[in-house]
Amino acid sequence: MSIVQEGYIQVTGGKVWYRKTGIGKDGIPLLVLHGGPGAAHDYLEPVEPLSDERPVIFYDQLGCGNSDRPDDKSLWTIERFVEEIILIRETFEIEKVHILGQSWGSMLAVDYMLTRKPEGVASLILSGPCLSTSRFVADQRAYLPAFTEDIQNTILKSEASGNFDSPEYQDAIMVYYKRHVCRSDPWPDCLNRTIEKMGHEVYEYMWGPSEFTMSGILKDYERAERLKEIIMPVLFTCGQYDEATPATTKYYQSMLPGSEIVFTEGEHGDVMFFIVSGSVSINRKSQIIRTMKRGDYFGEMSMLLNAPRTATVKTLEDNTRIVVISQENFETILKESPEVVLSILKEMALRLKLTNESI
Repeated sequence: MSIVQEGYIQVTGGKVWYRKTGIGKDGIPLLVLHGGPGAAHDYLEPVEPLSDERPVIFYDQLGCGNSDRPDDKSLWTIERFVEEIILIRETFEIEKVHILGQSWGSMLAVDYMLTRKPEGVASLILSGPCLSTSRFVADQRAYLPAFTEDIQNTILKSEASGNFDSPEYQDAIMVYYKRHVCRSDPWPDCLNRTIEKMGHEVYEYMWGPSEFTMSGILKDYERAERLKEIIMPVLFTCGQYDEATPATTKYYQSMLPGSEIVFTEGEHGDVMFFIVSGSVSINRKSQIIRTMKRGDYFGEMSMLLNAPRTATVKTLEDNTRIVVISQENFETILKESPEVVLSILKEMALRLKLTNESI
């Protein structure tokens, strides 16, 4: 059973509430940065099962959820929210950490890396990332034509007039949210709790009155061009109908140095790969489960069994070079190079051993 600790940490402007699960586990801790701004952590509770292997730390940023809600707009800055990350790491003495940033949380994670250049961050997971305000707003607008004319007209007229309180507008926005925020019906309790605890003042001041109208202090937030400065494993995730569209998310991924997807989980595989130089990460369920380097190989099980890929593989360095080996070439290598057969058998035995130990 996972040990849980809850409490408060003093930050500039008040106290933030935290929940730490998986206390005593050996894995590298995961720090979870929720979205919004002002959307309490509750909706990210499905991440908590990861605490079976590592500590997982949730917290409500100042101004929302279970944390203090000071009436001071000078506190609502990216820089001060980044300070919360620093204080949480210091409080729990976290030397090495994985950071998961969801939506607005991805902004925080990226600015933390770019402005503070912290040590000990093992990886970033950017879920439903928003790293360019202009692209985000454009993507929301691009979704609108798929709705009925009544929904479109209600949203556009309200945005133009600035009337965001009418029942018609609220109903139209809810239709939009049920398609592009959460498609479960009914919405899960954890999401409903987030909405109940929403820090509306923070959201409106930093973002604006709605997802379509950007008038807050984040209106000029653009970090895509600076992603090349982040030299570490970064995993991007998004849903097919996410506000953070797959196309935009892939654009962010393309801006990272040495970041190239070799194949994705679920793809059909009929070739294997051998790493000549550089390194790759093996990712499963939004988590890096292994890194591989020069001399390693991967993808052989899908090739031999003609089965779907069981993980997503991404290059980690600009100089990564990979040789693609077809099944026919693989059989030729086995016939002509017995030492390769022995090496592969040893590696497969090791992987089976590691799998058995993890069960």
